[in-house]
Amino acid sequence: MIPGLFRLIFYLVVAYVIYLFLRLFLSPRRPARRNTNRPEPSGVMVKDETCNTYLPREEAILEKAEGKDYYFCSQECRQKFLKQRKTRT
Repeated sequence: MIPGLFRLIFYLVVAYVIYLFLRLFLSPRRPARRNTNRPEPSGVMVKDETCNTYLPREEAILEKAEGKDYYFCSQECRQKFLKQRKTRT
């Protein structure tokens, strides 16, 4: 009785593994979905002049001052930059 039960369980496990392989290899391939909310990375790195770090332009915070673009890695660096500019003038 017990050896027959083990044999049945073994056959069920083997059948399930075969089912998983068939499903994996025979299922239609779906194209990878892209996140449409994020822009395509350009590969351009910009420098945060406050903390001297480089980061992708798409992730940087942009501040325009006197016709020049300044990029920052965080709001804290941007605020520090603006505070330094105030004290200079």
